[in-house]
Amino acid sequence: MTDFSDRQRAEEAKYALDGEQAFKLTARRNRLLGHWAAGKLGLTPEETDSYAKAVVQADFEEAGDGDVIRKVLGDLTAAGCDVDEAAIRDALASCEDEARRQLASEL
Repeated sequence: MTDFSDRQRAEEAKYALDGEQAFKLTARRNRLLGHWAAGKLGLTPEETDSYAKAVVQADFEEAGDGDVIRKVLGDLTAAGCDVDEAAIRDALASCEDEARRQLASEL
């Protein structure tokens, strides 16, 4: 009976760790996207950090990436930057790759 209980606890711990890693990956990706967008907006380093945090916070509005993409697209469009949703999705994919590399190097 203890083998089953041990296995169940191990599975629960792995599930929790996987969820934590996914959260870290998404937050890091969104922060990197915020830095990318801040570069297009011409923000100062202080403003860039603040903006990146705002992009991370935007992800808590709804499930999926739509909330982050809408925020960044809206901000870039309002600032007169020539960018479309496809460009933001491409940047988001690149940022996710970079976030994976960064997190892997920290292990």
